[in-house]
Amino acid sequence: MGQTDVSPATTIRDRVLVALQTAESDDAEGIRARTLRLVKCAMRDRDVTARGQGNCAGCEDTEVRKLLEVMVAQREVSAREYDESGRIADAEREREEMEILQSFLPQPLAGDALETAVDNVVSDLEATKLKDMGRCMAELQNRYPGRIETGPAGKAVRRALR
Repeated sequence: MGQTDVSPATTIRDRVLVALQTAESDDAEGIRARTLRLVKCAMRDRDVTARGQGNCAGCEDTEVRKLLEVMVAQREVSAREYDESGRIADAEREREEMEILQSFLPQPLAGDALETAVDNVVSDLEATKLKDMGRCMAELQNRYPGRIETGPAGKAVRRALR
């Protein structure tokens, strides 16, 4: 088994790199290790681009999150196309990679957590009318980046503003 990292990995980048070390020690040629190597290369590419634009620290966690979201979307499209062409094994591989990538993305707010977040935003912005919905949605996305699904959040904001 791989070594356990005692220090908490706070950023997505840290979590990916720790998981890559573990995956490589467990099975260097497994799908998890290969997928995480792709993520590491893509992060490195974004770092080079960021440094070229004057950001010496490299890309931020929000950029890494967006990168993972794009990679998940690419795999969804590929899996669908493989299914349509009868290449079931390739479609399954794409879905496995998708699951690995999604495990590093923040989970969307739902249920009571979403209702609490909406109530807090509505009260902080002193929103009272449906006219304020845009402001509330923008503030929700600012406070909880990558964790707001627009459909359920929009319904929750509408309920709170009535």
